[in-house]
Amino acid sequence: MFRLGLLVCFYDDLELLDATVAQVLLHQMIKCSHLRGFQAGVQKLKAELLDIATENQTLNETLGSLSDAVVGLTYSQLESLSPEAVHGAISTLNQVSGWAKSQVIILSAKYLAHEKVLSFYNVSQMGALLAGVSTQAFCSMNSKDLSQVLRSAVSQYVSDLSPAQQQGILSKMVEAGDTASGIVEIQGAFFKEVSLFDLRRQPGFNSTVLKDKELGRSQALFLYELLLKTTRRPEELLSAGQLVKGVTCSHIDAMSTDFFLAHFQDFQNNFALLSPYQVNCLAWKYWEVSRLSMPPFLLAALPARYLASVPASQCVPFLISLGKSWLDSLVLDSYKKTSVLRKVQQCLDNSIADEYTVDIMGNLLCHLPAAIIDRGISPRAWATALHGLRDCPDLNHEQKAAVRLKLLGQYGLPQHWTAETTKDLGPFLVLFSGDELSSIATKFPEILLQAASKMARTLPPKEFLWAVFESVRNSSDKIPSSDPMPGCHGVAAPSSDDIFKLAEANACWALEDLRCMEEDTFIRTVELLGAVQGFSRPQLMTLKEKAIQVWDMPSYWREHHIASLGRIVLALNESELEQLNLNSIDTVAFLTQQIEWSPRQAESILQGFLDDSGYNIQDLKSFHLVGLGATLCAINITEIPLIKISEFRVVVARIGTLLCSTHVLAEFKRKAEVVFGDPTEWTSSVLQELGTIAAGLTKAELRMLDKDLMPYFQPSAIKCLPDEIFKELSVEQIASLGPENAAAVTHAQRGRLSPLQLQSLQQALDGAKTHSWQHAPASSGPTRTSSSGSPAGAPLSWGLWLGCPLLVLMAKLLW
Repeated sequence: MFRLGLLVCFYDDLELLDATVAQVLLHQMIKCSHLRGFQAGVQKLKAELLDIATENQTLNETLGSLSDAVVGLTYSQLESLSPEAVHGAISTLNQVSGWAKSQVIILSAKYLAHEKVLSFYNVSQMGALLAGVSTQAFCSMNSKDLSQVLRSAVSQYVSDLSPAQQQGILSKMVEAGDTASGIVEIQGAFFKEVSLFDLRRQPGFNSTVLKDKELGRSQALFLYELLLKTTRRPEELLSAGQLVKGVTCSHIDAMSTDFFLAHFQDFQNNFALLSPYQVNCLAWKYWEVSRLSMPPFLLAALPARYLASVPASQCVPFLISLGKSWLDSLVLDSYKKTSVLRKVQQCLDNSIADEYTVDIMGNLLCHLPAAIIDRGISPRAWATALHGLRDCPDLNHEQKAAVRLKLLGQYGLPQHWTAETTKDLGPFLVLFSGDELSSIATKFPEILLQAASKMARTLPPKEFLWAVFESVRNSSDKIPSSDPMPGCHGVAAPSSDDIFKLAEANACWALEDLRCMEEDTFIRTVELLGAVQGFSRPQLMTLKEKAIQVWDMPSYWREHHIASLGRIVLALNESELEQLNLNSIDTVAFLTQQIEWSPRQAESILQGFLDDSGYNIQDLKSFHLVGLGATLCAINITEIPLIKISEFRVVVARIGTLLCSTHVLAEFKRKAEVVFGDPTEWTSSVLQELGTIAAGLTKAELRMLDKDLMPYFQPSAIKCLPDEIFKELSVEQIASLGPENAAAVTHAQRGRLSPLQLQSLQQALDGAKTHSWQHAPASSGPTRTSSSGSPAGAPLSWGLWLGCPLLVLMAKLLW
């Protein structure tokens, strides 16, 4: 067995195995997680070995020797375990990955039942099971123990906690008294949960302390401004990674030419952290001070007409530079993107001659027009181009059609493909019709399944899913149940193996198939079914009825049942939601992970929590507010003033992610004024922190905002502004929105704007320069010149005219 290596993953001679050998095999199969395309077979084999390994022994006796196959135990098997058995096997259980939420809840409860008191030691032993600790249990811990947890190895699992659990830990540490030291100790992504309110009242931050922390944009805006006032070495702030999120246009404008050029690499190293508005500001600064040495990709952040300044001799650097960035995040306006791509095509002369050209294009390959894909890529370059195209996340319909035709021309119809060709073209199988895929599904079902398994993060086309579904159904044993449910005679219901293989293609099951599913199959696969995004409302209703059949009415469901259902809970009506036991905020948090609740369902969840927990609105803690999530939008606006300011102020950013009605947002905005003062006093960091709450501003308050604050609205807040209020923005305010916020303006909001406002909106989309130094009066001193010798802000070709004062004067006036 030890000599088999990865071949152990395909071991199929199980008849004569005893329990001891099965346990050894299971331990050897840990390495099988590397075989991404064969996980369905691996899981089936593990399940069979698990049954053999536990023969004639209780689970309590064998739990610690089952390796990572323990994730195949059902919730009823886990519930049968004793707390002592879980405690004894914790060194194995805490290292296993792939636990379902319901399993983590059950095992954590068993472990903590043995431990009685929650301390640093027993929490540090939990590893992957940490997410099963309740929010209330975290809040009952000693703050020093919690602080040790965040410094220990188990802190790597903090990211698995729900927002409510994270807020519970944070609130406990802050209330302990020594807030500053507590906040400083928080590392990584968890630091983003620290509120702007708490940051603003704590001194002692420096760039060194912040290096290992992930910052939200509101935090970065505040901290960069704070540290800039106290540091003697501002370059350290730029090299501190996440702090670059807080660099504003005014900061960039104030940098001397030498400092900017010397430290531009810090911006480039952290390009993924920059907003489109920051990139736009950097582009204008570079254009002003040293346009001849300007990284060519920055030209894409300037208005489209500046692309004309790229001469043919600079096409290669332009393509390389632009190809290293993702164009969709750099250019948000479709018209401007068309101009950029037109320049790219001009540089390519509408053709790709060789592999070298493909290499220099980088990510630009994903934006090639269909015509170039179809006719402009030479045979010599096609293989390399095809390899690059497989990594493109969002090819449009025309591009996909062009790639498909090219593949048909090269390889012929799919029914003639070999297994090797089908494997090579796996990522492109989604481009073919159901009829074209039917032969692949028949000849090479395993290859089709492997291709589907690698698309887990995207939702493939329906035709592709149907092909996957048919391939699994055709290759599985259709054995009707010997004891079918009424009305299910002759129906080959889904098996656990089918459901595991199908993943998102489970959306193709007929209602009759789902209704006739065996109870054991539902229990083993409910979490997989709850994760399927493509289920229709009737399918979710059928699965909900199956859950009621298996677990009885919702009033009997426990937290792990609700956690396992995923999207299936959306089928619960108001009456059924009222039956749920919602006295725990963690149970509510599982419900609010779903975002498709109707207003009446949301109201039922909110009221159910208040009734079952015995809390009033004024009793809610910060972690309750976070756990309630979008159901807070269902709150009666007369009750929002009852929320304690001390709890509200530390979760403003979380509430600012909610897409509530205008009336609810307006009431939250009034609460925000108590925390951050009058809107006329708000800063860029406050606007970022508020998120959608800023959409509760009145017409008068919105008009009074400084135009330089407009880029610091979150795009979600722009979308939430009512049309009749958005139209009250001045021409200057709209022009100052920045590319990202301008792209967030809705069609309805556009419809209420005047021609001048629409012109300003297009300027913002195009990246026109609006920051203050653009408007410096002509009489304020000599014209600033760039290192190229041209007047600041002038097109590159004007540098050739400097010998003629009259032309220079005319050009400046026109500019």
